[in-house]
Amino acid sequence: MTNDETTIEQEPAVEPSRSLVIPRLPDDALILLPVRNMVLFPNMLVPVGVGRAKSILAARQAVQHEQPMGVLLQRDAAVEDPGAEDLHTVGAVANVMRFVNGREGHHHLVLQGVERFRVTEFLEGYPFLVGRVERIAEYQPEGPEIDARMLALRDKALEALELLPQAPQELAGALTSIKEPGVLADSVAGYLDLGSEERQELLETFDIETRLERVLSLVDYRVEVLKLSQKISERTHETMSERQREALLREQLRSIQEELGESDEKGEEIRELEQRIDDAQMPEEVDKQARKELRRLERMPEGAGEYSMLRTYLDWLLELPWSLERDEDIDIDRAREILDADHYGLEPVKRRILEHLAVRKLNPEGRSPILCFVGPPGVGKTSLGQSIARATGRDFMRASLGGVHDEAEIRGHRRTYLGALPGKIIQSIHKAGSRNPVLMLDEMDKLGGGIQGDPSAALLEVLDPAQNGTFQDNYLGVPFDLTGVFFIATANVPDQIPGPLRDRMEMIEIPGYTQEEKVEIARRYLLDRQRAGAGLTAEQLEVTDAAMHRIVAEYTREAGCRQLERELGAVARHFAVRIADGSLERARVDAGDIADILGAPRFEGEVAMRTSVPGVATGLAWTPVGGDILFIEANRSQGSGRLVLTGQLGDVMKESAQTALSLIKARADQLDLDISSLQSDDVHVHVPAGAIPKDGPSAGVAMYSALVSLLTGRCIREDVAMTGEITLRGLVLPVGGIKEKVLAARRAGIHTVLLPARNRKDYEDIPESAREDMTFHWIEHVEEATEIALRAAETDTAAAAG
Repeated sequence: MTNDETTIEQEPAVEPSRSLVIPRLPDDALILLPVRNMVLFPNMLVPVGVGRAKSILAARQAVQHEQPMGVLLQRDAAVEDPGAEDLHTVGAVANVMRFVNGREGHHHLVLQGVERFRVTEFLEGYPFLVGRVERIAEYQPEGPEIDARMLALRDKALEALELLPQAPQELAGALTSIKEPGVLADSVAGYLDLGSEERQELLETFDIETRLERVLSLVDYRVEVLKLSQKISERTHETMSERQREALLREQLRSIQEELGESDEKGEEIRELEQRIDDAQMPEEVDKQARKELRRLERMPEGAGEYSMLRTYLDWLLELPWSLERDEDIDIDRAREILDADHYGLEPVKRRILEHLAVRKLNPEGRSPILCFVGPPGVGKTSLGQSIARATGRDFMRASLGGVHDEAEIRGHRRTYLGALPGKIIQSIHKAGSRNPVLMLDEMDKLGGGIQGDPSAALLEVLDPAQNGTFQDNYLGVPFDLTGVFFIATANVPDQIPGPLRDRMEMIEIPGYTQEEKVEIARRYLLDRQRAGAGLTAEQLEVTDAAMHRIVAEYTREAGCRQLERELGAVARHFAVRIADGSLERARVDAGDIADILGAPRFEGEVAMRTSVPGVATGLAWTPVGGDILFIEANRSQGSGRLVLTGQLGDVMKESAQTALSLIKARADQLDLDISSLQSDDVHVHVPAGAIPKDGPSAGVAMYSALVSLLTGRCIREDVAMTGEITLRGLVLPVGGIKEKVLAARRAGIHTVLLPARNRKDYEDIPESAREDMTFHWIEHVEEATEIALRAAETDTAAAAG
């Protein structure tokens, strides 16, 4: 509530001509004074500045003839010469208490409001505004409701005066002495800090009860605003006073230290940390924790053992990218180009990666599944993750989980331990420098467990999109949002990943490469890399495709390309020596040169040699590093009818051999065998490479064929390999790893493969080149396998004679 002084915009004063004749005003007419931004209430005494010529003339006329004036509010304060349409029709009759001539046209009036009026007609023929008016008499209602409203209004008005620091004390006494409700409402409204339109609305409210209600609500609102403003002011003052006091004390401390020749390194360090906290844009909970630890550090002496630990903790908090994100720009065409440029083949895998990226582009906030690349070593699982990072414009980080057996490696150590650090997840994000990198969790199947806990259990929260938004590292002690991280996992054997963890990921199998694919990969990527590593150029060293084919066929036997790259590196280093000593300027390597460089071939076709006698069958096996061929050897000797199994066979494989022998005994008549000989002879089944453990049911068909070959004396064809599980009814059941097994057979020079009929669905996974130069037989019963694989008896006799 303030005592407003509104000055009307001034114009140069014009003195009235002495010959100017002003007609006499009718009895019900008033001289009208238009004002800007000011409303006069009855019983109010206010100063008014006038500067427009008509207003000055009107004021002089009213003073000279001792006439009252009617004060009206302009609708638009910008109008310089207002007419009837520019004024409100309700105003206040005012007596001119004083007229003061000022300099340069600045004149002032002191007006006292008398009563309300309404203009009924504006009159013409006057040099100023004149209008017929209807004076509005105000009745004074009585009753308990009026008294209650007056009491409430007076109390609120006095409360408002107390909240105003510069309010005059006599105003409170004046309000207390007012007995008429209308006068009280007008007086409070006149001193209340309101806009001109609100005041005009109160002036036009003739009903006193309604006017009291309206003024009371305005005063009540104003009181609440003043209370809130006072509270904010006090709080700000306290904060400023505390900061000023702290700044003063620090300045004094700095001056004392300068006088003593001491430096305030700790103070500088604290100020630097505080500034870093202000700039880190951490979440509210983390910011609160950081400031709390900073206060502890400030009170702690630098020599304390916990000082360095606390300082390291604050550094970790401040260096983490809490809000820094790399802009993700997923362009499917560009991603396809990057994947094709970085990897040869792997079309199903590339297609699934592009699908994943397309979903992320269309639904960035969606919860995409965690991808897990499963395949043998050297097939490009890690480089696929790097290509995804390039395609999305993110940082790439790799965390190796091989051999991790402590849960703290994932979740971090408690700060109470000496040398404690965050876990691999937080460390990787810290190194990446952004909160949304591509993070590859490598060797997921090599996780261990022990007395320190199970790290795979800690990964359950990390790899669950519904939970990792509040991942809490034990070292940090505050949640970190991992929803922006693009997790990719890798593994060689999916069965060794714990079930709950495997359930949180989508397995994408990456099989081994064919011989043609390896040659293409060597020509596109590996040779250039090894040449550069040896310091050679393409002009200095050329390796023909024939040479690469020989290296792949005779010096490597793997699903991936790591051994192939090592052999190419050996070739490059061989010629690097000769080029370095000046004995050679450039070299061209052909197939005939490989043996001189790499030595004798390490792998050769031993299938024909091993299957040239009865009782030897070629099986197919799956290993973590790809497919491989497996020889089943059977022999018989005098004994007691025992079945002897050797070669580090697992329980399942032993049961397959027992099943095969039982099936042969049951079908001895069909096979034209003498069953009595089996009761007196021992049958010995051996699987070479006895130092390597072997297990699984897929050797059942090969074991059955080897035993039939032994007992019938017929050899198995050297160009045939087989796989499949058998039952006591002679059925052949499906097995896994068909593609890897077929590629292993092809690498070994085998062109005919016997596969379970129920594995026909896996035919599409076999590479086109293998399907073209190999023959596949889909068998349902073991008899079909022996019919295809066993040679005729006369052929065997001829072979033995030869």
